[in-house]
Amino acid sequence: MTPSRKRFDLSVPKEDPFFYIDSDTLSILDKIDIISKRHPLNVLVAGRQGCGKSSIVRQYAAVHQKPMATFQVGILSEPGQLFGEYTLENGETRYKQFLFPQALQTPNCVIHLEEINRPENPKALNMLFSILSDDREVWMDELGLLKVADGVVFFATLNEGDEFVGTELLDPALRDRFYVLFMDYLPNAVEREVLLQKTGIGEEKADEVINAINLLRSHSENGLEISTRITLMIGEMVAAGGTLKEAIVTSLQTSKETLESILLSLQLDSGYREKGKTKYVRYTTDVLGG
Repeated sequence: MTPSRKRFDLSVPKEDPFFYIDSDTLSILDKIDIISKRHPLNVLVAGRQGCGKSSIVRQYAAVHQKPMATFQVGILSEPGQLFGEYTLENGETRYKQFLFPQALQTPNCVIHLEEINRPENPKALNMLFSILSDDREVWMDELGLLKVADGVVFFATLNEGDEFVGTELLDPALRDRFYVLFMDYLPNAVEREVLLQKTGIGEEKADEVINAINLLRSHSENGLEISTRITLMIGEMVAAGGTLKEAIVTSLQTSKETLESILLSLQLDSGYREKGKTKYVRYTTDVLGG
């Protein structure tokens, strides 16, 4: 049986010109880059949802001009699934190699293991132990000995907590192999600047959005995490001509009752879903064109 070894395009991601991190995190990333020149290493990025865990991986690769590959751990149900699969080609069973083995063997590659604590089966992570250990190699009957190339950096991101359905506690033996970075909300001034630069919103409207976000974050009884991602979603809706009320209603995924409470606390009109008060119009091409 001859394995199929397709070559994939591993490219350097585009740099985000308005990406902000604190100076402590910047210093840590600089040290990570220095260590990566000595040997491969692993970095676990944890923290609040929507606060830039995946983005910081892309930005690290972009800033340091490293090729990057992202792998969804959530689809894994069995060991070895990242590496390839058996397929039938022209009546012959062949082993089809995936991108992961190529990324492992690409010098200076940034490998992002997204949501590492959300596999369909925890045993699916077993083959990662050897890759992430000091040995940095794994044997596969189909592909032979795979060794991690010089300069490779593994970034694993995760959301932890009972509110995240389908997640598992990360095996302590696996977690012990990682440096850890924690992500949190941006300070107001920085979040406002990101809002202005990335959404095209005006300064007055940006202040309205930031004030609303601060009020929502201060009301912990609502049980909502207002991430930077949600802030940007609200800003984009307002920049597109939507009202603050419309932006909040469409960006916060919560119950009608909680939204009613939020709108009242922000001194916005409630009753946003009451039938009989909304005008219904046709939504068709000819109406939009006219």
